[in-house]
Amino acid sequence: MAHKKSNLPYKTCPVCKLDFVWRKKWEKNWESVIYCSEKCRKNK
Repeated sequence: MAHKKSNLPYKTCPVCKLDFVWRKKWEKNWESVIYCSEKCRKNK
């Protein structure tokens, strides 16, 4: 089953200012995801 990755939602990380794309592991809590990585979360 192929998905078009260009259709995935994305957010901008407030720490590094880079865009990050939706991931399967964030499926249930995408609304609460703020940071792109653990490193950014720790350096907030």
